[in-house]
Amino acid sequence: MYLDTLTLECFVAVAETASFTRAAQRVGRTQSAVSQQISKLEYFLDRKLFERGKQLTLTPDGEALLGYAKKIVHLNHELVDYFKHPELKGEVRFGLPEDFASVFLSEVLSEFSELHPRIMLHIECDLTLPLYEKFKNKELDMVVVKMSRPEHFPNGIDVWSERLDWVGNPDLFDLDKDDSLPLVLSPYPCVYRSRAIQALEEIGRKWRIVFSSQSYASTVAAVRAGMGVTVLPHNMVPNELGVLDQNKHVPALEDIHVSLLKHDFNNSAVNSLEQFVLQRLKRS
Repeated sequence: MYLDTLTLECFVAVAETASFTRAAQRVGRTQSAVSQQISKLEYFLDRKLFERGKQLTLTPDGEALLGYAKKIVHLNHELVDYFKHPELKGEVRFGLPEDFASVFLSEVLSEFSELHPRIMLHIECDLTLPLYEKFKNKELDMVVVKMSRPEHFPNGIDVWSERLDWVGNPDLFDLDKDDSLPLVLSPYPCVYRSRAIQALEEIGRKWRIVFSSQSYASTVAAVRAGMGVTVLPHNMVPNELGVLDQNKHVPALEDIHVSLLKHDFNNSAVNSLEQFVLQRLKRS
């Protein structure tokens, strides 16, 4: 009996995502089908590959298999890509906000690179306005941008709209109105920052920036440490941080909109990355 590449691809997906659900999304199979592939692999090798506790982790045998499986899966993707998609090669310069890269797209970009190894991705993370300036100057082939309204980028492909939440310690909002609300926000220009400040000024609440960083991880760490409150899209709020309920002290925030822009409609490599990113983002 030989190991087929689908079985190994399912194994790599489960190992890298630590989740049967996310692995199933990656390989385009049902969760039960992926689980069956792993069971089949464990039976064939007569080895336990995963510890199935609160967290899904690899056993020592699973760790040993992962290196071999990655090489086989990568070589299979390279072979298929060479014969099935000979036009998919070259460089794609892709810009996106850092928080999106951290939460949504790191797995997506890694997966795309595995499927199309002859496309070299050049990734740049920044705030929306700097990314858009580089896009206009044709320094980037494609960008994901955050905006106030979809019409701000009329040539963009609307990806999704999402509500923004205040995140952090609710006691900070309960301070006396004369006290300045401590904020943890990205530097100007940032859509989240402008939303937060606009909402606070509309209710006459004083504010001050206590921590400023473009980094999503740093922002979350500062809020977790109790330095201040921040604003994040709803599906990017970490489980351990609380979403604050709207009330007379916690103002409502307008939704955020996300679009994708690209230059060359005849570039097969760019078009391929665009479709791949859109599929994965809309699935998130």
